[in-house]
Amino acid sequence: MIDAKRLLIVCFFTVIINLVDTLSYSIRPSGVMTRKLAVALSLFNIMAVMSRLSNMVQAPFLGSLVDLAIKTEKVHLLGTDMRFVLMSATLGALIGAPLMPTFVSLFTVAINGMEDAGTVPKLIIQLFRWKNFKNLRKKIVLPRLSMLKGIWEADIPKSFLIYNVIITSIYTTGIVSSLYAGAIIPEYRITASQLSGIVNGFATILLTVIVDPVAALITDQALNGKKTQNDVNKMVILLVFGKILGTLLAQLVFIPAAYIILYATKLIV
Repeated sequence: MIDAKRLLIVCFFTVIINLVDTLSYSIRPSGVMTRKLAVALSLFNIMAVMSRLSNMVQAPFLGSLVDLAIKTEKVHLLGTDMRFVLMSATLGALIGAPLMPTFVSLFTVAINGMEDAGTVPKLIIQLFRWKNFKNLRKKIVLPRLSMLKGIWEADIPKSFLIYNVIITSIYTTGIVSSLYAGAIIPEYRITASQLSGIVNGFATILLTVIVDPVAALITDQALNGKKTQNDVNKMVILLVFGKILGTLLAQLVFIPAAYIILYATKLIV
């Protein structure tokens, strides 16, 4: 371990980022339940901002770990630290998974509350009033094994779920692998770190083209009565499982991705 304090900070914010990303899946079933998908998607954007703010704090500390490893000649320990970061991504998804039923319930309240509040700041103030806050505690829904019943029989394309796992693994390890590649060849580490944008950009394009349209189609079909609320719930559960598996797969992709980035860096330089 290079610096326990820095690593702990990075891991903490990695957990937060992946927790928020996981909980954002609860927007779709809430939107279908309330029949107010546009409002639900606007609340999703708030979740996305929270994730990006956490990433803004995490990124400099993650970069400082690499610089410290090079400075103290402990690059051989960096791989282990990076695996802890990837493990934190899995932990964030694992924490978020059992909270999904509760957040679907809470987002349903928030979406309906937007009509009275009119704006998000007013909605937040209303939700944190003592009377409303007490009611929110009643919205806690404990996960049950029965929620998983018939999940694999759901009328949902399995191919897009497989793609979700693969894309999540690429997205999870993109920055980590790029920074590790830069530590291996410190004289070119700026070029290597910049390649993370290409890796994550590629993953984002795949996510936008392959996964999101299918999830949106299933959601719209549920709104139009062609699919049920249960189909959307099962889709979200499968997407969450896919996220967890994707972060685990990132552990296997981490080193090969780093050497692919290393090879690309040498071609560029």
